[in-house]
Amino acid sequence: MSPVTAYVGVGANLDDPIAHVSRALDELGQLPDTTLVSRSALYRSAPMGPPDQPDYINAVCALSTGLCADALLDALRALEAQHGRLRDGTRWGPRTLDLDILLYGDESIQAEHLKVPHPGMAERAFVLYPLAEIAPDLNVPGLGTLQGLLRCCPRDGLQPIRG
Repeated sequence: MSPVTAYVGVGANLDDPIAHVSRALDELGQLPDTTLVSRSALYRSAPMGPPDQPDYINAVCALSTGLCADALLDALRALEAQHGRLRDGTRWGPRTLDLDILLYGDESIQAEHLKVPHPGMAERAFVLYPLAEIAPDLNVPGLGTLQGLLRCCPRDGLQPIRG
């Protein structure tokens, strides 16, 4: 299989989230048959879910991968587990690491366990702004240009973290 560019959203809000996100970005480039092509800056955002949780640290990266989408998803879940992520069914709750396949080439995937483009990404500033940092001219399958999506998505308090 020839390499595909996959965009992955990275987030955390527990147990030193800056360290979890930074380490995960490095580890993503070490996945089998995968190279880290680019990574955004880190951003701080308010939680989407219950308000009684810490702010999130978010980033987006581009990977060149020979893994199929399902194998990439399995690798991301294994990496989340290595960071202490517990999948207890809580939606949008606090977590040590959250890795989401945002885009996988120009594919549209609508399986029960994987939906690409990632549902809701068009309304999420913590996805769109970091994504635009590394791929400003991107066309999102079924959704249009990234620049068009940005025009409809306010920053909503999204703050870049200065290093």
